[in-house]
Amino acid sequence: MFILYVFILCILTLYSYALVDPNLTLINNSYWVTFREVVIQLGYYQRDTSWFIYLFLIISLFIFSYLFIRKYNTVDPFKIALIVSGILLFSYPFLSHDFFNYIFDAKIFTYYHQNPYLKTPLDFPKDEWLRFMHWVHRSYPYGPTFLPLTIIPSFFAVGKFILNYVFFKILFALSYLLGVFYLQKIDKKSAFIFATHPLVIVEGLVNAHNDLIGVSLAIAGFYYLSQKKEWVGRGLMLMSGGIKYITIPLVIWQKKKTHWLNYAVISVVIGMIIYLSLFLEIQTWYFLTLFVFLPVYRSAIDKIQIFLFGLLMSYYPYIRLGGWDTDEKMALKHWIIISAVILNIAYLLFYKRFYSLFKK
Repeated sequence: MFILYVFILCILTLYSYALVDPNLTLINNSYWVTFREVVIQLGYYQRDTSWFIYLFLIISLFIFSYLFIRKYNTVDPFKIALIVSGILLFSYPFLSHDFFNYIFDAKIFTYYHQNPYLKTPLDFPKDEWLRFMHWVHRSYPYGPTFLPLTIIPSFFAVGKFILNYVFFKILFALSYLLGVFYLQKIDKKSAFIFATHPLVIVEGLVNAHNDLIGVSLAIAGFYYLSQKKEWVGRGLMLMSGGIKYITIPLVIWQKKKTHWLNYAVISVVIGMIIYLSLFLEIQTWYFLTLFVFLPVYRSAIDKIQIFLFGLLMSYYPYIRLGGWDTDEKMALKHWIIISAVILNIAYLLFYKRFYSLFKK
């Protein structure tokens, strides 16, 4: 089983380059050029096949996650996480361009010695990286925590793109390992959920969204709160909230799980996710934030698996039909997610009724 899981992760890593930006050249190497031509042909011109590969990979990841969680007492989740992060370190963020904005934002500070809160990528029109970037018109949109973290890999990359690419991927791999490490100290089964869940793997490690870093910092904060190290715990939660602000309410989390303040915190965090989804756009990676509650409400993640699967299926228009360039594609994405919500609610209603009958 483990060997097959490694094989699936390797296929995912290779497949992720199917949607590599045609304007991006990672390596000047003949073998890379040949591989790049093959996968671009798959991703851009054989979209039916590409979608079925993606579907197979996501279903496989859910199956393996389920199997690993069942065997959580016999396997070390951190060792699994090391393998997962080691393989996916070489993956390409094929479903989002945010990763490249993170790199350029840090470059504005370390290479151009300017303030990314005041400058945009378009303020540097001669930079060659602009040819494969998106959202070049906006200034830095994140909180004060994330920029210092990204300055470190950017500084050591000395303006070289391939070094930035690798060092930033390492940053996200370390963040993922941080979350697994502290979850293992709290609850081993929760650590397996986080280490193997397809949403964490795809949006956190492959697409490298900074929500992953916020989640891992918050999980570490929960651990230190449980160890009665409140200043450390709340400090880590403050750092988590300083990335996208969405986890900032966790700073007032109380040790007693049923405290009314904790219910208020959960309501505010979920409310912010819903607000962003309704008034901006439903982005799959927003829901990575739900994993911050693994240390205290592990069963909640188990109950929304259909919805989480639907989120990853919502990339169908992007992979199969090509981009988000029409209202019809966006509408299809929304209907896939709405359908997953309805199915998940129906499942929960059926499950509760069936369980109550079984108890009788």
